[in-house]
Amino acid sequence: MHKIICSFLALASLFLLLIPSIAHAQIETSAKQAIVVDSETGIILMSKNADEKMPTSSMSKVITMYVVFEALKNGSFALGDTLPVSEKAWRMGGSKMFVEVDKRVKVEDLVRGVIVQSGNDATVVLAEGVAGTEGSFAEMLNSKAKELGMGNSHFANASGWPDPDHYSTARDLASLGQAMISDFPDLYKYYAEKEFTFNNIKQANRNPLLYRGIGADGIKTGHTEAAGYGLIGSGTENGRRVVVVLNGLEDERARAEESAKLLEWGLKRFENKTLVKAGETIEDAEVIMGKSQTVGLAVKEDLRLTVPKMSGANIQMQIKYDGPVIAPIKQGQEIGMLEIIIPGMETISQPVFAAQDVAGLGLFAKTVAKAKLLIAGR
Repeated sequence: MHKIICSFLALASLFLLLIPSIAHAQIETSAKQAIVVDSETGIILMSKNADEKMPTSSMSKVITMYVVFEALKNGSFALGDTLPVSEKAWRMGGSKMFVEVDKRVKVEDLVRGVIVQSGNDATVVLAEGVAGTEGSFAEMLNSKAKELGMGNSHFANASGWPDPDHYSTARDLASLGQAMISDFPDLYKYYAEKEFTFNNIKQANRNPLLYRGIGADGIKTGHTEAAGYGLIGSGTENGRRVVVVLNGLEDERARAEESAKLLEWGLKRFENKTLVKAGETIEDAEVIMGKSQTVGLAVKEDLRLTVPKMSGANIQMQIKYDGPVIAPIKQGQEIGMLEIIIPGMETISQPVFAAQDVAGLGLFAKTVAKAKLLIAGR
């Protein structure tokens, strides 16, 4: 295994990025589970027990609304349609929209009832409207979770009602939040609404981030005795978006303070930079049996990463490949992996490819080359 280690600062002329010598401050949280993710790059800015399974309470309603939004998108029903309220939905406890049994409610009102008011009753009405029963809807949720790559999640119901077989992780919920934002940009607007009135009952959105003036526009809170207080949040600053998930806090005040702290930190302390452009040679790998002794290594797409704005970290790039590489080599052939190492953040890995063809030697030249390798003990 060969390694090519490149200091980030040594490649400043290539990357056009200079970082001041100020220590990269990490952030801590009292949440039991937490994660902060850059929306564009998918880079994890911080994580704490991010893969630990946990009850998700009403944060589960985000995947419920994802499936509902898909039904709206494919024309199964429209925002102006109405759905019947079953006795099961009407009897739901916890947070409520206060729908009335045997009445019909407009889909758009139900959407707001779930997103703004966190109504368990509205959630069941929508679940039954999509799948017939809440049990069948839960099966749809689990299928969708797999499709979205939420490999550590399982949903037993539509609302997040406590159930030992109902759980997710901070990482999975961050992926879900990002999918909601990117897949339904027109419908995501409901998550920014601060209040909704139904049946003359006005309720405020429980998301504390919306009232802080820090660019937040979603997404969903949750609370049960087993889970504590949690939140999936998101916001933007100067066109850059961050998704935050935290859970296991002791009260509403802690949730408000911790979520705002993490969101502002993620938005203000980092920026996105294109570090390497597609096709641009990063380094050369050694070649044997070829008409060239080296081959350039490059990435296929622009490598755009989230980096600390102010950091003394010695950001490094490390290319690993099994070498020397034996010719012939085709342009675009995967050669190895590029690792970007930023202290305090998870290592980022990207495949690197041959930037050009390298033809193999002829038979006689190849025989000579093999003899030289044998003599050199390679």
